[in-house]
Amino acid sequence: MRYPDTGTTYRMGADARGCGPLIAVPSEAARPLRQQVFERVRAAGQMPRVQVAKELSVSPATVTTLTSELIEMGLVEEVSGPRDTDSGRGRPAVALGVRPDAHLVAGIKLSDREHTAVIVDFAGNLIAGEAIPREPGAMELSGLVDASEELLRRVCAKAGTRPQDLSAVGLGVPGFVDCDGGIVHWSPVLSARHVPLARAASDRLGLPVHIDNDANLVTLAELWFGAGRRLADFAVVTIEHGVGMGVVLNHRIYRGARGLGMELGHTKVQLDGALCRCGQRGCLEAYVADYALVREATTALNWPSRETQSVNDLLESLYDHAKAGNGAARSIFHRAGRYLALGLANVVNLFDPGLIILSGERMRYDYLYANETLEEIKALALNTGRPAPKIEIHAWGDLLWAHGAAALALHEVTESLLGPARELAAQ
Repeated sequence: MRYPDTGTTYRMGADARGCGPLIAVPSEAARPLRQQVFERVRAAGQMPRVQVAKELSVSPATVTTLTSELIEMGLVEEVSGPRDTDSGRGRPAVALGVRPDAHLVAGIKLSDREHTAVIVDFAGNLIAGEAIPREPGAMELSGLVDASEELLRRVCAKAGTRPQDLSAVGLGVPGFVDCDGGIVHWSPVLSARHVPLARAASDRLGLPVHIDNDANLVTLAELWFGAGRRLADFAVVTIEHGVGMGVVLNHRIYRGARGLGMELGHTKVQLDGALCRCGQRGCLEAYVADYALVREATTALNWPSRETQSVNDLLESLYDHAKAGNGAARSIFHRAGRYLALGLANVVNLFDPGLIILSGERMRYDYLYANETLEEIKALALNTGRPAPKIEIHAWGDLLWAHGAAALALHEVTESLLGPARELAAQ
């Protein structure tokens, strides 16, 4: 399917060609060989046994044994590949493919303006998607879980399945999220701090629920379905209601020692600066995010109180003014772009990623990444004499974030079925 406003096509559906990272992880020898076989097949979409053996440097007999086990488990099936000869004659080759109906998972993204969800099968194919708008503002935990339950019910109805038929749910929220512990330490969608969201959602839904920061979910979507499938190291910077970042290092998403790393939006760019919604001052987000642009516009353009208009309407008006040549409006975007350039230059200096992807609805506002902004990144980054990292703009809607949540659920289900812990338990 093709997301709006982007040149990248995400192949999800009957013609999908696999999902998940396409490059072997150097440390994958620590993972069970059967899991490696499965993940190679899933990433390729279809793969003959002989190719699996070649890529993993193991004997064909070993691959035959392992794939027989995967077939018996109902996770893999034999499928017809291309015919043996270029003429189209002869017997079709037999390849391996993931059984799409082996498991279904849901991905949910909760935000302060819209909740979205998708149902994805075990091969990564999109089955259904749903979006529910909501009023901005923080909610109690019970209200957020209610919204998750209602959204899951609606997307399952579209998919023609039941929530109890799912194997897992991935759930993303903005803010500071401990993925392993299932705790949201702070989020603009929650009125309390240190909230056990994963446990509360799992208890209500009766399903395993895995949570993560929403910027990490966009990064997972790129790693599993998009431009990051063939890259060992890349960064995704999201600009929406806040500023987030996800980083892939050595083919794996990096979350930090406590699962709270990569908070680019809350790195400090100004001592005692503008107030951020996290409660601190001088954060990058406080100069680049939508509420920062509206704050500047309200002052510089003498706009009336923003209580009477939505943030989206105010941003559209600001953008229209800038396009029409209004100097004050242009200067607001230019200033935000300079702060963004500073943040991105720091990402380059710290991580040296092979690619930086700027993603999110706000990337429609091209003043944020005008040529002078991109040039300023080069000026602020270390001058090593080597080419700067490539920067791509992906202006997708919220459904992509839900796809990242589904990728998280797929990963967790795979680990539970084939991962090291399962192998040890079976011994």
